[in-house]
Amino acid sequence: MSLRNAYLETAAQAAALLNSPAVAVSWEKPSALAQWTVGGLAGHLAYQIFSVDPALEGPACEQEPIPVLEHYARAVWIDAPLDGEVSSGIRAKGDGISSEGVRLLVERVRAALDRQRSGLEEVHGDWVVFMPQTGWALSLDDFLVTRLVELAVHMDDLAVSAGLSVPELPGAALDPVVALLAGLAVRRHGQAALLRALTRAERAPAAINVF
Repeated sequence: MSLRNAYLETAAQAAALLNSPAVAVSWEKPSALAQWTVGGLAGHLAYQIFSVDPALEGPACEQEPIPVLEHYARAVWIDAPLDGEVSSGIRAKGDGISSEGVRLLVERVRAALDRQRSGLEEVHGDWVVFMPQTGWALSLDDFLVTRLVELAVHMDDLAVSAGLSVPELPGAALDPVVALLAGLAVRRHGQAALLRALTRAERAPAAINVF
């Protein structure tokens, strides 16, 4: 399975999760994430799919893409305080996306996926995605990996918030997600910390989280 198909399959899983009755029933309730409602979290999950639409629009970006690990090294949201401007803005955007309710949100997600199924077939392999919110660019493959990470993490958040089982990612999606997260963990905590967390419980650090 190609990376593009892995993204589409994972995004379809997210759409199915958003359409779950348990999500609708919990819409106004607090989520598993501090200061997020279930509805706001659903909007943030949906945004990861919506963000692919502008990435596929022409003309092609001529800016040199940066490596995906550098993208995360520059990201201001990773260590932003929960009550700070950056985190508050992200929550507000999720709330805004979900403000019309779950039914319309699911319809918008499904329409986006229909566009992207054809759009991803039309762009060539060296397509570069400019990210206006950051000011830099990524290769299409790296951009899709960042979407896969976001979908994987927030599907887990939303499923837990609604009392549902977490969807199992297809292997073609899980492999690049795990590889990227492992690379981020090494950069943040060092090789030994990651290796010990995976192989030596008696010497493992308390945490190797990257976000």
